[in-house]
Formats: sequence, C-alpha cells, structure tokens
Amino acid sequence: MTLLDAVILGIVEGITEFLPVSSTGHLLLAERALGIPRSDAADAYAICIQSGAIVAVLGLYRARVQQMVRGLLGGDLAGRRLAIQLVVAFLPAAVLGLLFNDAIDAALFGLWPVVAAWAVGGAAILFIGKRTGTRTLEEIDLRTALLIGCAQALALWPGTSRSLATILGAVLLGVALPAAVEFSFLLGLITLGAATAYSGLKHGTAMIDAFGPLPLVTGFFAAAISAALAIRWLVGWLQTHGMGIFAGWRLGLAAVVAALLLAGVLPAG
Repeated sequence: MTLLDAVILGIVEGITEFLPVSSTGHLLLAERALGIPRSDAADAYAICIQSGAIVAVLGLYRARVQQMVRGLLGGDLAGRRLAIQLVVAFLPAAVLGLLFNDAIDAALFGLWPVVAAWAVGGAAILFIGKRTGTRTLEEIDLRTALLIGCAQALALWPGTSRSLATILGAVLLGVALPAAVEFSFLLGLITLGAATAYSGLKHGTAMIDAFGPLPLVTGFFAAAISAALAIRWLVGWLQTHGMGIFAGWRLGLAAVVAALLLAGVLPAG
C-alpha cells in the first residue's frame, strides 16, 4: 500500500462513515479499484482507520460527550441516562457480531453482497426517508434505544450503512430527524470504537507487517479531517433537503458496480 493509497482510503472512510451510504462498501470498492486484494490485513486496515472518524465525532460533539462523562461520574442525570441508552443500543450488534463474525466475513464481504445492500438501502430511503417524528433526543427511552440498536445490527451486512439503519430506525420509531442523526453519531462512537479495538487486537500485527505504521497514521488523519467536514455538511444538508440524494447515490452506484462486475472489470471477491 502506498501513501497515496492510504490517503485515498482515509478520505473514502471519513466521507462515507457517517453518510448513509456505507463506508464498508465504499472501502471494499476502493481497495479493489486500487488493486489491494482481500486479506485480514486489508480488512483490519479498513476498520482501524475508522478511529479517525471517531476522533472527528468526539471533537464535534464534545459537549454531549462531556455531559455523558459527567453523568457517569454522578454529576448529570440526563448525561448518565443518554450514556446508558447508547450502551443498550450497542448490545444487539455487538452480540450478533461476535456470534456470526466469521460467517459474515465468509459470505458477505464481497462486492455482489454490497451491491445488493446498496440497492435495498436506496429503496428504503425512497420509501421511508421523507418520514419524520417529533421526539427529541431527551425523549428516547430504553425500549426505543434497544430497537434502534436492533436496526443497527442490520448493518452487519456490508453495504447497508450503520448510519442509514440507525437513522431510519429511529425515524420509524417517531424520533425527529435531527435527534436521530445525533443519536446515530453518538452510537457510532461506541460501535466503531469497539470494532476498531477488536480488529486491531485480532489482526493488528498482520496489518502492520503488511503495510507498516506510516500508511495507518496517514489513513487515520485523512479519515479524521474528511469525516469532520462530511459530518458538518450532512447535518446542514438534512435540515433542509432530506435523504433523497443518498437514495440516488446508492442506486446509481449499485447499478454501475454491478455493470463493472458483469463486465469483469472489477473482481467480485
């Protein structure tokens, strides 16, 4: 992997991690387009540079994160309540991921499953994306948090998009779109942090041996900067435009990649 490859992958990760388009699917596509074959090291790299996106969210939502820290220390009841809800929402994907991780890796980490997930997600936005609720972040209860977590578990299928599943799941449960977006981003801190730690511990040595530390650092900073910009843009866009643009992107990209796969231009694995 060259440093240019690392910059490209970091930018792809940062831009797509919190947009409802699937960072995993885009990274798989980018790796194949760059000629990087599927391996434990490549998969671990794609997951570990998520830490850059985590740092971006920590920076942009630092006031909310500080509130939760105060809550866990006993100084803010609303912050403690939100922290507990995020942990509850994290559990379904964590449990299912641990139970079926190997099966998911074997069956779904290819471009054809990603294309299918892109198409289904695009259709879901068209049918659900215009709905909105009225419940604020403070009005999300434990049951709602758990159901949002069950929706997040759908994103174990690469190409689905964790942010898409959680945002649409929350909206269907009556949560207002701005609150759904914020809850999704905060939930991502726990989910992405756990995935990064797990992958780093499991395949970190293979990743460093294959690529070295410099591409990892480069990808991290590229992801952090691009994620910060993407999150700011997304929050502003959704306030006035809705999610329709992402349906078009997902459906269009699914059609293009499917055509390239059928033509033999891209490897399916």
